[in-house]
Parts: sequence; C-alpha cells; structure tokens
Amino acid sequence: MKTKGMILSILITALVVTIVLISIRAYYVAVALVIGILLIGYRELWSLLTTRKLPPFDERVRENVGKSVRNGFIFLVFALAFLMLPFSTIFVTKPDTAHVLGGLLLSGGAIYLLSYIFYDRVESKLGERGLKMLKIFLMTAGISVAVFILSVFLHNALSGLFGVEEPVFFSISVFIAPLGFAVGLIGSLVIFIQGLVVKAS
Repeated sequence: MKTKGMILSILITALVVTIVLISIRAYYVAVALVIGILLIGYRELWSLLTTRKLPPFDERVRENVGKSVRNGFIFLVFALAFLMLPFSTIFVTKPDTAHVLGGLLLSGGAIYLLSYIFYDRVESKLGERGLKMLKIFLMTAGISVAVFILSVFLHNALSGLFGVEEPVFFSISVFIAPLGFAVGLIGSLVIFIQGLVVKAS
C-alpha cells in the first residue's frame, strides 16, 4: 500500500508539473517529462494496466531500483557538469534551456531503464568474462569522453596562448576520442543485447 501511494504521488506530481510546463509553452520539456516517467515506472504501470496489481517489490527489486536510480543520478551529474563547461555551447547554435532540460529528462529516464533491465535480466546471464568485457567497454567510453573534454580544453588554451591553430589536441578531440567512444558504446550495447537474449545457464 505504501508503494502504491508513493507511485500515485509521483504520477500526480508529474501531472501537475506537466500542466505547468504546457501552460508556459515548454512543450518539449513536458513531453520529455512524461516519457521519462513512463521509462522509469514502466514496470509498475504495465503491471497496473494488465493485472490491476503492483508487481512484487521484494529485496532484489529494491536493490535493482536503488542501483538504477544511482546510475541515473550519476549520469545527470556528469551531464550537467559537461553542460557547464564554456566550450559545450559550441555544439548548439542557440542553446535553448527547454531543449537541454528535455534532453536531460529523456536521457536520465533511458539510463534508469537500461540499468534496471541490466540488473534484472542481463547481469546474471553474462558470467564473469562477459561482465569483465562490459566493464572494459564502458571504461573505454568513459575515458574517451574525458579525453575529449581535456583535448578541447587544451586545444583552446594553446591556440589562444600562441595565436595559432593547435593540431594535436584538435585531432584527438575530433577523431580519436569520438572513435574510442563509439567503440566503447557499440561494444557495451552488443554485450548488453547478448546478455538480454541468451538463456540463463
């Protein structure tokens, strides 16, 4: 009953916030908020629609939800930190707060959903080797993002300091770092999907 009340209060709050967002014409954020809530509460909402009951909320589910919320929060913290960097505005001609906020809501909900599916259905099927490979690919993607940020910063600093276009860090930020991120992301998705479709041994 406590869980049902909590879900109901979240839905009512989301509805009120959505109405406020629509009234101020922040349609993109409103849609993103609704989709984000659906991504986060898909398990409970689907169960309520099909069986009119909440799914079991045992210790394993509680632990999975906790880990997924943690991953979503960490992602949002790093995304906000990246957006605060001065050079991040060059990727958008006219940065729009509504679009940025909407993108954060959508991506945060997606990270939560993927994390929950991983802990609930994938992690137990991968085995030690699969988990090790997934960790390597995720670390490759994370290091690539850090290298990209550092390279852009050093490129701008050296170019401004010496008054010439600095080529080394420019090449790293444009070619090497995105390639490393693509490898890490694609490798992680392949292992994730493999763990999702394979039958538990």
